[in-house]
Amino acid sequence: MDVICPDATQNAPRRGAMSPFLDRRVFLRRGAQLALALPVAAQAGPALAAASDAGAIDAHGAHTDPGPATLDAPSQGVAGAGFSNYGMPAAAERRVIRLTGSNRDVPGNGVSWTPLESLEGILTPSGLHFERHHNGVPQVDPQQFKLTLHGLVARPLRFDLAALLRYPLQSRLLFVECGGNSNAGWHAEPMQKPAGSVHGLVSCSEWTGVPLRLLLAEAGVDPRASWVIASGLDAAATEVSLPLAKLQGDALLALYQNGERLRAENGYPLRLILPGWEGVTQIKWLHRLEVTDRPVMSRNETAQYSELRPDGRADQFTFVMGPKSLITSPSFGQHLPAPGVYEVRGLAWSGHGAVAAVEVSADGGRNWSLARLEPPVLDRCFTRFRAAWRWDGKPAVLQSRVRDTHGNVQPGRAALVAERGRNGYFHYNAIVSWAVDADGVLSHVYV
Repeated sequence: MDVICPDATQNAPRRGAMSPFLDRRVFLRRGAQLALALPVAAQAGPALAAASDAGAIDAHGAHTDPGPATLDAPSQGVAGAGFSNYGMPAAAERRVIRLTGSNRDVPGNGVSWTPLESLEGILTPSGLHFERHHNGVPQVDPQQFKLTLHGLVARPLRFDLAALLRYPLQSRLLFVECGGNSNAGWHAEPMQKPAGSVHGLVSCSEWTGVPLRLLLAEAGVDPRASWVIASGLDAAATEVSLPLAKLQGDALLALYQNGERLRAENGYPLRLILPGWEGVTQIKWLHRLEVTDRPVMSRNETAQYSELRPDGRADQFTFVMGPKSLITSPSFGQHLPAPGVYEVRGLAWSGHGAVAAVEVSADGGRNWSLARLEPPVLDRCFTRFRAAWRWDGKPAVLQSRVRDTHGNVQPGRAALVAERGRNGYFHYNAIVSWAVDADGVLSHVYV
């Protein structure tokens, strides 16, 4: 059943004879036809080759001589590599890396982007998770590490890692997004870079750790308390003020990421995970939580990570990341070799809840069709969407927009700029547009 986003004031989503987007069943049938068109020998594969190597059985049940073995690839005749202590990507895939950008005078101050256009599914490999560091990655000795919980509590507490690991652990699949992700969208001209190099300050992992509410309950929070100051062990001494209610709700003290202990650049040995909130609040190398009755007004909640509005006022403590979607294929840097059917693929997420629907357009937003959401569709987690698209060889503009379970809809760029002006830097979540020219070359455009 088609679902119309609440702000869709133009044509309703449609999929029919005039729409370039195809029903998934049609797309799958087309895929099956392409597979059947392959030569029989190409479909044999290893299983058929193995049967051939074993020889045929004649009418009397006797094995016949299969003759000389036929190898499908040179590697079949060469002994393979041995074991390794830690698995690495295949040699041909080592080009899939994070691009980085840093301050020339302070190399530890910078970012690395997740190559979203090169990944599939919803989980980001730990080695490709985006990074934002203010003064490098500290090397924390786990034997000396302590987490202190103090301030307006009845019982100040201190935990080493062994103590934390005795608490019940919880695992959740959650995205983390930097508040400055996609900030190039505020520029007057669209940036011509791959999707991940503009929008890749967001990643999604399985985080495992201790629900913070357990520790707060054990400490006994003073009724006067309303804020918690979280501090990290990095050289920048990063700290932020967080509403107590969030930390007593779904906050997680993460010890593991994607099944293994946190990596150093992702906060080893302990980081704070706040589902749906901007990345700067999710303190890495967490070592102190001070319960208080007021915010600390640190640099990262005054001079930075605040939103300057057109009237000169600034919004502060804009924690939640808005609904966002991004077509990762086809996208900038990719090429459509010929007219035909392609799968439009992308990611959607929202800090308010789960993804309810994603629509795609091939004409710059004049007409929309529903994309298929690939399970699982989880709260404050990446959701993969797919849509079969028939490109007729003419210029097109591909877009996606998401609606979350709370009714929030991803805005168009013109609407976002009209509301917030162009003096801001953070929380850019407008619809992204990829133009396809008649030669199949893709570029980033504003619509």
